[in-house]
Amino acid sequence: MAAVTTERLMAIALEMAGWDDIPGDSAIYYPGARISHVLLGIDVGAAELFMARQLGYHAVIAHHPAGYAGPFWEVYHRHVGQMTAAGVPPAVAEAAVTERIEAFQAAAQRENYDHAASVARLLETPFLNIHSPLDEVGRRVIQDVADEASAANPALTVAGLRDALLALPAFAAARTRMQAPLGAWDAPAGRVVVSHGAYTNGGYPVARAYLTHGVDTLCVIHFPLEDAQRLAAEGVCGNILVMGHIASDSVGILPYIARLRAEGLEVTTFSGVLGGE
Repeated sequence: MAAVTTERLMAIALEMAGWDDIPGDSAIYYPGARISHVLLGIDVGAAELFMARQLGYHAVIAHHPAGYAGPFWEVYHRHVGQMTAAGVPPAVAEAAVTERIEAFQAAAQRENYDHAASVARLLETPFLNIHSPLDEVGRRVIQDVADEASAANPALTVAGLRDALLALPAFAAARTRMQAPLGAWDAPAGRVVVSHGAYTNGGYPVARAYLTHGVDTLCVIHFPLEDAQRLAAEGVCGNILVMGHIASDSVGILPYIARLRAEGLEVTTFSGVLGGE
C-alpha cells in the first residue's frame, strides 16, 4: 500500500486546484509521514482527533479550518477575481468585499487558533485542513454542470438547473433541499455563475454586484435570508439558487478522495462528506 506525507496530501489538492501556494484558510497543523490510512471529514476538532488516534488512522484531514491557519481574508478576496471574470467592474467588486475583509481581520484577533492543533501535537496525530483548494475544484464541477445544462436547453429554468445539479452524487445524497430565496423556480436561469471557493459566501454586496452586472442566476452554497429579502426589497432582478453547504463542499471533496484512493491510500469519510463511501 502507498504511503505519503502530509505535505503530499496538501500538494495533491493544490495541484487539482491549479494553485502553487497553500492559501490562508488551509494548513498542515501537525506534519507526518508514512501515511496510508486517512480519516477525512468536513469538521474536525479535539474529540475527532482523539477518536482517529484510538482507531489507528495515520492522519486526519479536515475540510474546514480548525483554527486560524493564516490570512484567510486573502482567500475571501478571491471573490473579486470571480466577480470581475463574470463582468463586474473591478471597483464594484473591490467595494463588495472591503467591509467584510476588515471584519475578518478584526475577528482573527480573538480566536484560539491553537486549540485543535495543540491536541494533534499531544496525540502525535498528523493533521491538516484543505479548504479553498477543494472548494475551487467543486466550483468548477458545478459551473461545468450549469454550463452544460444551459447549452443543452436555452430555455432552462431555475428548477431545471436544480435538477441538473441533482445528478451530482453529493447533491443527490443531501438531506437538505435546494432553495431559491430570490427569484422563482419557473424563471429562466439565463446566465448562471457559481460563487464558491472564496472562504465563505459573499452575502448581499457580492450577490448584488453579480445580479446588477449581467448575471441572471447566482448559485451559492448558503445565503442569509435577510440579504435575499433586502435584494428583493430593492428591486434587484435575478435568481439566487442556494445549493446547500455540506453537499456543495462534498462536490469538491469527492474528486480529491478519488485521487487519494487512486494513489493507493485508504480513505475513510465522516463528518458530513456526502456520496464518498
